[in-house]
Amino acid sequence: MDDCCSAGDGSNGRTGAGNERYDTVFDERFAERIARQYTKRGLTAPERRIVDYLVDEVGVDGARILEIGGGVGELQLALLERGASSTVNLELSAAYETTASRLASEAGVADRMTRTVGVDLAERPDAVGAADIVVLHRVVCCYPDADRLLSAAADRATRALVFSHPPRNLISRTGAFAVNLMMRLVGRSYRGFIHSPEAMVAVLAAHGLQPDYRHRDLSWCIVGARR
Repeated sequence: MDDCCSAGDGSNGRTGAGNERYDTVFDERFAERIARQYTKRGLTAPERRIVDYLVDEVGVDGARILEIGGGVGELQLALLERGASSTVNLELSAAYETTASRLASEAGVADRMTRTVGVDLAERPDAVGAADIVVLHRVVCCYPDADRLLSAAADRATRALVFSHPPRNLISRTGAFAVNLMMRLVGRSYRGFIHSPEAMVAVLAAHGLQPDYRHRDLSWCIVGARR
């Protein structure tokens, strides 16, 4: 998750500080691990599905992309390569920034990527401008109020929004319970959440986005919606 203050107007512009709840879990080691996996293997299967949906069904040529909680920015790099014009990343953890900056520079697209740390979009939906496409991958399960987050994200999307979430079943609920118990025992404030898929889709519909893509596997479900 992301942001602080505003998205800024400079390439790889960074403002604000991280959020302790997320910094202690999504730290520099985590960011480097994700970057190594991306460098060696490319996008994960869920990420490829997100990109394919946006490229094949929505169209990304010249599109402005807003990603909420994009981590090291691998989805943004893929969308820029496929023709998107620019990306804005909102992040609540400051720990991704060094690694994300390196990946953007190596790809030669740092001038087309803006990163902002510390603003909670659900709390401050006007802190960032609208975008053609809004992406939330592995984010709603990290946020307590999915309705508010998706409402704010939907209002930023002028053409389409795509998000992922864990399947809501006994396995995911048990996993979330175990993680949250561990976090409580070690004194960390981070918690994971398994929100209602139907309720999340209903939020998008209430904000004028009609779901036209849904994929479910054992680990991640993906929902795409367009105006």
